[in-house]
Amino acid sequence: MRRVILLLEIGLVVAGLAVAVAAWQQRSALQQTLALSEERLVEVPAGATPGGMFNRLEDEGILHGAFWLRLYWRFNLAQQPLHSGEYRLSPGMRALDLIELWKRGEVVQYSLTLVEGWNFRQVRAALARQEKLEQTLEGLSDDEVMARLGSPGAHPEGRFFPDTYRYVRGMSDLDLLKQAHARLEEILAAEWQQRSPDLPYKDPYQALIMASLIEKETGVPEERRQIAGVFIRRLRQGMLLQTDPTVIYGMGERYNGKLTRADLREPTPYNTYVISGMPPTPIAMVGREAIHAALHPAPGKSLYFVARGDGSHEFSDDLEAHNRAVREYQLKRRADYRSSPAPLPAPDTVTDKDSQ
Repeated sequence: MRRVILLLEIGLVVAGLAVAVAAWQQRSALQQTLALSEERLVEVPAGATPGGMFNRLEDEGILHGAFWLRLYWRFNLAQQPLHSGEYRLSPGMRALDLIELWKRGEVVQYSLTLVEGWNFRQVRAALARQEKLEQTLEGLSDDEVMARLGSPGAHPEGRFFPDTYRYVRGMSDLDLLKQAHARLEEILAAEWQQRSPDLPYKDPYQALIMASLIEKETGVPEERRQIAGVFIRRLRQGMLLQTDPTVIYGMGERYNGKLTRADLREPTPYNTYVISGMPPTPIAMVGREAIHAALHPAPGKSLYFVARGDGSHEFSDDLEAHNRAVREYQLKRRADYRSSPAPLPAPDTVTDKDSQ
């Protein structure tokens, strides 16, 4: 009996020592400083497990004791998902800090800004330059892109909302476009519900087309509703809109920065010096302010406007006054003349625009 008791006591001591050693090993593994001399991004692929990531980091020499870290996660964080993405590791971090980072799902975020006035070609170029986005749209036509967005047959121009979008590694260019598309639909619907009465639009899409003309004509906030008023009065009186940005859009990549009289006479579906009414589609992405202006035009009598050269415009009620303004601001252009307030940042050259 004494021997049995002695063996039991020895067993308990050994077990206690084993538990103590295991606890020490685990605590040592958790408190270890990661072997990093500089900041590093570590990607957790979709479907990766904590155990697999600990093993990988041990193989790379960033940490040791992966076995004890796996046990810690299994017994303490069994229900905690491991979010895929990139995690930023810094010198001085402990393994426990890494685990806390994974618990919070604090993945590295990137951003892409889509700018008011960009066309869809520029949007696609900006997406293609995002190295952290999975590129799924390369080689697809615009029609095929819209089909993947669930809008087959829809023209892509103006269908996306300009804003800054956050994304993480593992997201695709299509994921980001879906966000921008949904955001535009949401804002357009909300603004349409609050529109002024008696507007010459059959549906929200026509308001979006008008908003794109406003967006390309001015970046001066207080002018947007005035320009909307001019365009709407011209529509109601059966006048041609005669807005240069539509001509430029219709020329596509042939536009070299200057418009000629021949360009203004060239029949394209977008040349509002030739066609009556609005063009068939938007000509650019639009911000909420331009949509609001299209749906809340300023009252007045002006039917013309011309760029002053400082980014603002001179509005006129009749052709005689307009011709005087043209002579003043267009025929005697100063050296620093510009028709827009400031050049827009863009993946491709954003052309300056003159106003009728």
